[in-house]
Amino acid sequence: MATSPALTLPPGAAGSRIIGLGHHQPPKTLTNDDIAELVETNDEWIRSRTGIVTRHVAADDVTVADMATAAAEHALADAGVSEDSVDLVIVATATADDRTPNIAGRVAYALRTGVQPGASTPEGEEAPDLRNVVGPAAMDLNVACSGFAHAVGLADQAIRTGSARTALVIGAEKLAAYTDWTDRSTAILTADGAGAVVLQATDTPAVGPVVWGTEPELTPAVRIEAPEVKFQQDGRTVFKWAITRAADRARDVVARAGLSLDDIEVLVAHQANLRIIEPLAKALGLDGKVVVTDITESGNTSAASIPLGLSKWWHAGKIPAGVPALLFGFGGGFAWAGQVVLTPER
Repeated sequence: MATSPALTLPPGAAGSRIIGLGHHQPPKTLTNDDIAELVETNDEWIRSRTGIVTRHVAADDVTVADMATAAAEHALADAGVSEDSVDLVIVATATADDRTPNIAGRVAYALRTGVQPGASTPEGEEAPDLRNVVGPAAMDLNVACSGFAHAVGLADQAIRTGSARTALVIGAEKLAAYTDWTDRSTAILTADGAGAVVLQATDTPAVGPVVWGTEPELTPAVRIEAPEVKFQQDGRTVFKWAITRAADRARDVVARAGLSLDDIEVLVAHQANLRIIEPLAKALGLDGKVVVTDITESGNTSAASIPLGLSKWWHAGKIPAGVPALLFGFGGGFAWAGQVVLTPER
C-alpha cells in the first residue's frame, strides 16, 4: 500500500495583537421620549429596566456594509496600515439582507474602490484596475450577539496557522430594521452601528484563546425568524442566564488565558442591558475596574456592541493601554464566546 505524502503546514505567527480600533454610528438618534411616542412607555421606565438613554438608528438607504466599511476605515487609519495589507476580513452580523456578495466582500471591495459593488465611481475619479489584484479572504459570521468574539477567535487562529498576517474583524448590525416598533419589550432595546479591530501577527501573543459554546436548552430564547423576521427574545430567560451562569463562562475565558480575574483591568461584555452588565462585573469582582457601559448611549447593537463600545471608550481615553481586557459576548443561538486581549499601545 502506497504511503500518503506528508502535508507541510506553513509556519504561523506566535499570536496576534490588536493594533487599531474603529467605530461608526448613524447620526440619527432616538431618545427614550422618542420611543415613548411609538409604544406605551416613558424615559424613567426604560432607564430603570435597561439603562438605555439614547440609541442610533440608520437611515433606510444606509446598509450594514456601509456602516461596516466606515468602521473599518476608522480602524485602519488608527492602525496606520493600508487596506492592501489586509489578507482576511471577517464581518460578524445577524442582519445582512444580501446573500452574496457577503458583507465582508462588500467591505473589501469598498475599501479599495471607495464605492459599494455595483455602484458607479464618483464623477471625476478613475475606477481602479482590479483585474490582477488578489483580494483578502472575506467571510461573514452569524452568531448574533457573540459573533464578534467568535470572529476575533477565528482571525487569531488564522494568523497563528499562517493563513493570514493582518486581519480586519468587524461587528456590524442594522438591528432597527428588524425591530417591531409596536413591541415595547424589544423596541426600547435595539439600535444600529459598527465596530472594528485590526489584528496583526506578532511574536508576543496579545489575544488569548477563544472560549466558546452554546446553551442548547436556550436556543429559541433570542431569535429573528421567518415569516415575521423581527427581533424577538424571552427577556426573563436571557436575564436569568446572564445573572446566574454567565460569570462562570467568563471565568473560564480568563483561566484559559492563564490569568486570574485580578489581572483583568477592563470588561467589555455584550451591551445587552445595564442590569446585566453591572451584576456580571460585580460577580467577577471587576466592578472596581473599567467596565464599558456604552449601552446607555448606543442601545443593543448585537454583534456590533463589543467592538463599538471598545473603540468608543478607547478613543475617548477611558481605557488604558497595554492591559488585559475581557471580551465576552452572549445571546442569539443561544451562543457565548470570549477571550482576553491586551489593549493596544497608544
